[in-house]
Amino acid sequence: MEVRPTTLIDHINSPADLRALKPEQLPQVCRELRRYILEVLSVTPGHLGSSLGAVDFTVALHYVFDTPYDRIVWDVGHQAYSHKILTGRREDFRHLRQWGGISGFPSPKESEYDTFPAGHASNSISAALGMAVASAAKDEKRKVIAVIGDGSMTGGMAFEGLNNASSFPNNLLIILNDNNMSIDRNVGGLNRYMVDILTSKTYNTIRYDLYKGLRKINLISETNRKNLLRFNNSFKALLARESNLFEGFSIRYFGPVDGNNVLRLVEVLNQIKDMAGPKILHLRTIKGKGYSPAEKQATIWHAPGEFDIKSGERKKGENKPEPPKFQDVFGHTLVELADRDERVVGVTPAMPTGCSMTFLMKKYPNRAYDVGIAEGHAVTFSAGLAKEGLIPFCNIYSSFIQRGYDQVIHDVALSGSHVVICLDRAGLVGEDGATHHGVFDMAFLRCVPDIVVASPLNEHELRNLMLTAYKGYDGPMVIRYPRGKGVLTDWRNTPRLVEIGRGRCLTEGEAIAFLSIGPIGNMVQKVVERLAEKGVSAAHYDMVFLKPLDEEMLHGIAKKFDTIISVEDGCIQGGFGSAVMEFMADYDYHPRIRRVGVPDRFIGQGSVPEQYADCGMDADSLLHLTEELLLPSVGKRNEGCCTDLTKP
Repeated sequence: MEVRPTTLIDHINSPADLRALKPEQLPQVCRELRRYILEVLSVTPGHLGSSLGAVDFTVALHYVFDTPYDRIVWDVGHQAYSHKILTGRREDFRHLRQWGGISGFPSPKESEYDTFPAGHASNSISAALGMAVASAAKDEKRKVIAVIGDGSMTGGMAFEGLNNASSFPNNLLIILNDNNMSIDRNVGGLNRYMVDILTSKTYNTIRYDLYKGLRKINLISETNRKNLLRFNNSFKALLARESNLFEGFSIRYFGPVDGNNVLRLVEVLNQIKDMAGPKILHLRTIKGKGYSPAEKQATIWHAPGEFDIKSGERKKGENKPEPPKFQDVFGHTLVELADRDERVVGVTPAMPTGCSMTFLMKKYPNRAYDVGIAEGHAVTFSAGLAKEGLIPFCNIYSSFIQRGYDQVIHDVALSGSHVVICLDRAGLVGEDGATHHGVFDMAFLRCVPDIVVASPLNEHELRNLMLTAYKGYDGPMVIRYPRGKGVLTDWRNTPRLVEIGRGRCLTEGEAIAFLSIGPIGNMVQKVVERLAEKGVSAAHYDMVFLKPLDEEMLHGIAKKFDTIISVEDGCIQGGFGSAVMEFMADYDYHPRIRRVGVPDRFIGQGSVPEQYADCGMDADSLLHLTEELLLPSVGKRNEGCCTDLTKP
């Protein structure tokens, strides 16, 4: 697609400017939005396919509804880029997902048009329902719209919201953006005819007048109103020879409608926006709409990285040997374990490509299970597999295991199930920002009884831990590792069993001790080497296991060192450093300890190095901290002479 200067969207600084346009101008607005999204995302990577598919209904929603007074609640938010552009962030969009720029997801801290946080799936209906019920209770005229995709609709929380939607007075409108799965088969001319009838003012006036008449002569009451709605839905299903699950929840259903026809959407939304009671509008959209490469390969173009707009070719880095991504090491190692034992299976909640379980799916399709966006179910499903003698490796992004925490405790740990939970994207994750950082897992997992929690320094150690979780331990074990590449190009070691709860000393030293866990230890090791060049003898211990801690090694450290720095890619409240301090207090050791990790605040979007620097977790910050801790004593020995350890 050729990049051309925009015209209309240059003058849209708020939805009010959009609503000032004539309806016939809206298709041009949609074309310009797609062009602009392509222009920006070709050099500033983000979520492309879903945003292109959502342009038309986003324009229609802001055109028909009085936002921000009317609320739009986005689910996940991958599709909300055109929403950001139309709501005063057109120029800021060029700094999408960058440090100091705007978030890739809706954020109330960023704009009043972002009514609720988004990033995790399936919460939009519940949040929007709460807003709609509150508006009804306050007798407001505010409209509330929940926008949810077909993938998010598989999440249990979405069904909880649907089940509750007709329980209280509200006028909630749910927009189902269906770009993949088929919910029903209402297509063609009959479908349009039915949508036109069911959304027409005449039909709904007659319907409401009939309801009022029946109430007046006491043939119907509010208590049996739902029965009348069910009868209406049954009659509609008889006419269309179709039914759908939403009407089983006593929610009025309209659709499917072409979600990429902005003029048709404006027409339908105007017809249904003032209807009383909860309702759902089912839209059929094309992921990547308007850009042929994205339409043809939706998975690849979900988040393609940098690309050439004209050719549709994704840009790749230099062709030189590089360490693999941790996710790929996991994927290949899982296949190796599956080769040796047919009991080994894989489970993932809708992330087979992201976690590289596609490798297992390709070789053993009957031993890999994608359970959809349902993290809690994934954990308990894995426990059920383990109960019958299988050995499941359940791979979930760290930020998403938060949604399966109860299941980890109740269904895995309590039963002592042989489930291996691999937490991908642990630690700070970069451009996805606050909703996706995997920084809380160590804090909330280490308090769970009878569970092992470990994190590998590198690719070899990941393979060792996976073998150990499979063969060397028959209870629940968690292995956490970060997004992106490791450090070893020669990563295919012969895996070996490691002793549970055993750390290791990477570097001996005398002046100060660094304690780290996980791949961030590679950066710590470089700091130790730089300190050695400055004449500072620092020790470095890779703890490997958060739970159980290597207490024998900690006793030795406490007896030898007066000053300790703990380093972790996770929150310092309740995390690894806290575990070390608790150990020291329990055994009456009194070293000076400084904890380095993610502070008690949400960290914004940007590159991982920028986030590390912001949190004081980068190499220079560690060197400054070491200087701060050691130089008073060094100064006494050297007549106040000071050295900047950060300089070469």
